[in-house]
Amino acid sequence: MSIPLEDFFNDVIAKSMRGLGLSDADLAVKAHVSEENIAEAKAGKVDDRVLRKIAPHLQLSGYSLAAMAHNEWRPLLVTVPGLEQFNTTYHDMTVNAYLVWDPETKNAVAFDTGADASPMIDFIQEKQLNLSLIFLTHTHPDHILDLARLSADGAVTAFVHEQEPCAGARTFKLGETDSWETGGLRIEPRSTWGHSKGGISYVISGLKRPVVIVGDALFASSMGGGMVSYADALATNRKEIFTLPNNTVICPGHGPMTTVGEEKAHNPFYPEFK
Repeated sequence: MSIPLEDFFNDVIAKSMRGLGLSDADLAVKAHVSEENIAEAKAGKVDDRVLRKIAPHLQLSGYSLAAMAHNEWRPLLVTVPGLEQFNTTYHDMTVNAYLVWDPETKNAVAFDTGADASPMIDFIQEKQLNLSLIFLTHTHPDHILDLARLSADGAVTAFVHEQEPCAGARTFKLGETDSWETGGLRIEPRSTWGHSKGGISYVISGLKRPVVIVGDALFASSMGGGMVSYADALATNRKEIFTLPNNTVICPGHGPMTTVGEEKAHNPFYPEFK
């Protein structure tokens, strides 16, 4: 199934403006365009001249922003044996959850629940997998809504960072917990907070390619809104995700899967890699 990008180019503009605290008037002055130009860009009007002028003042790649505006890029389809994405509806959006398993031991680990864990539960039963652990990237409702059912009311242990405790999950502290090893899989937690106060990305070893489950820290060609700290959302992604090997598969909370290499080349929020 082909999942559309989570954000349009104008969503990227709006997120950057909010994060940097720039009004339409502020950006118009800096970029030497009219406020009307800014309003039109935010509304989705494609004007390459305006995009080129505003991008540097939003700390964005103008090339990648224009490519988004013209629908010129989407990530290549990613398939990894032992990795499955589940996409469910939450109000007016869709949200992803993931299952990772070792094909030899049949041991499986879940990451988030999405709005409805039924597809994941059905898949586990169909493949005769053993769900041993659940990890939460953050506790926004769309990502944990079905935790009680997926965990069988706590029969399967779920973990969440101590900054975002929630019912049905054990908290962990970075530094005290370096990794988990279970049935041929190794899971390493990394702090990618900023979108939420305890956002965690999980680096998975044991499959044919390295995988990182990032929640809302990063999307294909975009990133989560820096609702807690835009600066730290950018910085923790740079430190904890973009330092992974280029072939690492990125599994975001919304939109299609992508890779570190593709995001370096195409994500407007990270112009230094272009």
